[in-house]
Amino acid sequence: MDTLIDNSDVFIAGFRTTIYLFLISAVGALVLGVVIGAMRVAPVKAANVFGTVYVNTVRNTPLTLLMFFFAFGYDKLGLIDLSYFTLAAVALSMYTASYVAETIRSGINTVPVGQAEAARAIGLPFTQTLGLIVLPQAFRAVVPPMVSVFVALLKNTTIAAGFSVAEAGAIRATLSERGEPQLVVLLWVAAIFVALVMILSLVQNRLEKKWAVSR
Repeated sequence: MDTLIDNSDVFIAGFRTTIYLFLISAVGALVLGVVIGAMRVAPVKAANVFGTVYVNTVRNTPLTLLMFFFAFGYDKLGLIDLSYFTLAAVALSMYTASYVAETIRSGINTVPVGQAEAARAIGLPFTQTLGLIVLPQAFRAVVPPMVSVFVALLKNTTIAAGFSVAEAGAIRATLSERGEPQLVVLLWVAAIFVALVMILSLVQNRLEKKWAVSR
């Protein structure tokens, strides 16, 4: 306990950055993932091909390699100068979006085809059918796997520590310089991550109960 209390400033700063990185990446991954997932089921061939290529390419690319590109290769493109934190958020968002897209697609496949056909019969275009009829039901069906995707995202934020982002993954290295026992530090980091995962599980349970009643 002394290790945690005496170094509370490092733990607070590290996990604050981790939570910020997680929240920004989660929003980015959700928005991009929904778009890619919609493209995967779109009747437009070009959109369908793009969604398929994106998912298969990004999902099969190691996250560390993606981080390497944004940390060391992005500057070579001569684009807008971005901080390592922003680049890490972009890499995490792009990587996680491929899993969100597949989760959304599986949820869309659970919605009876007749509902989409009825929407088209009354004149709704594909975008309105998807947004008003299909996606709301798809989200209800994929709460557990979607939370699992975000749990993986939370743990993946530690990779950013290797690319000059001072988040929870960097706590061990920082406290090593202070002479703190490494095993104790790692156990505390793991315990706090477990607590954060439990919070996500509580959110999942609340959403499942709320949407179960609304059905």
